[in-house]
Amino acid sequence: MPLDGEAMAPFGLLGRTLGHSWSPQIHQSLGSCPYDLIELEPEEVGPFVREGSWHGLNVTIPYKVEAARLADERSPRVEACGAANTLVRRPDGSVFAENTDVLGFSWLLDRFCEEHLGGAATKALAGEKALVLGSGGASRAVILALEAAGARPVVISRSGDDTYANLLDRHADASLVVNTTPVGMFPSCPASPLADGVLGSLPHLRGVLDVIYNPERTGICLQAERLGLPFQSGLSMLVAQAFYSSQLFQGRELDKALLPRLEERIRNQTRNVAFIGMPGAGKTTAGRALAHLLGRPFVDLDEALALDLDMPVETYIRQNGTDDFRRQETRVASRYCARSGLVIACGGGIVTRPENYPLLHQNGTIVLLERPLGQLSLAGRPISQERGVRELARERSEAYHSWSDIKIDCTGSPQGDAARVRNILGL
Repeated sequence: MPLDGEAMAPFGLLGRTLGHSWSPQIHQSLGSCPYDLIELEPEEVGPFVREGSWHGLNVTIPYKVEAARLADERSPRVEACGAANTLVRRPDGSVFAENTDVLGFSWLLDRFCEEHLGGAATKALAGEKALVLGSGGASRAVILALEAAGARPVVISRSGDDTYANLLDRHADASLVVNTTPVGMFPSCPASPLADGVLGSLPHLRGVLDVIYNPERTGICLQAERLGLPFQSGLSMLVAQAFYSSQLFQGRELDKALLPRLEERIRNQTRNVAFIGMPGAGKTTAGRALAHLLGRPFVDLDEALALDLDMPVETYIRQNGTDDFRRQETRVASRYCARSGLVIACGGGIVTRPENYPLLHQNGTIVLLERPLGQLSLAGRPISQERGVRELARERSEAYHSWSDIKIDCTGSPQGDAARVRNILGL
């Protein structure tokens, strides 16, 4: 909130706890700026909406229902949903409420169906059952979009007739699953509202969507990926709802060609780059060089773990054993790999625990850095010293290659390795 006497930005996002939001950078690109994050307590919302000097507001949880109530005029979508995510102050001072979440999800749904289900949503989903996980405000927006496409949405919640417990008994004929719950959202990721095995027990399932955009691959999306099912999380919905909000804010049509370009830009800015490879391959030095090139924070997981344990990693391994060290490594990896826009150097043994793969993969591109075994340093690496690099390479090689999205041979310098990764990824 601005201090008394300070000018307020004409646009902003209203919520209670906003943390790190991507809305300012999206709206900057769309032209609705300056754009502020506005954190208010419940008792402050009414006076601010009615009396504030703002021109256009996006509204997020927990104030979407209150935003609809406070408006002078509500769109048909808001009336149907009972919630608004966009408020516009008109020249006469009245407040108009819209729900561009409906429009944003429709954009995501249409593109997903075109790319993966053989045609427009009205063709691909006509008469098909779609399970909507959750019954909150986002659920109502998704239901409206699905109904407009001709699908038959069914809400799955913790209570009522259709629950997670009887989902398979009552709705095994579902073609689409959409998560609208906050389960799996940063920082509690990767998690899924569905137990392992549920998606695989839906024989007619054709795709999975999640309105969550952070992380890029949520828990339910990772489950779908393992089954070879098409999936998509909510970044395109986030960008599209902002696009439609910005049109209202500015009172003009915007070019829809902005949407995929802006989505790709946000994805490139927020996706982590995680280096894996043998101990001594140069992951830390290449990672630092790449972070410098990109202007991003850098995290070495071994260094982060040493700080957390208050002792060098090699000392901890000798005192507590490799198995305990690996558990500690997973704990620290889960903390940092859930974040966005980092360059991360992983320890050489990160691939020895399968549960580490979704941690790295959920929000990042995994880069395998390869160096000839004879050039690997053993200094300060007790596991390499004890077992030898050739044995470690035999044990880990398959995982290194299956986990990685790209593979590069060391160029001879960290700066060269970093430049090559940047060019390959288009960063």
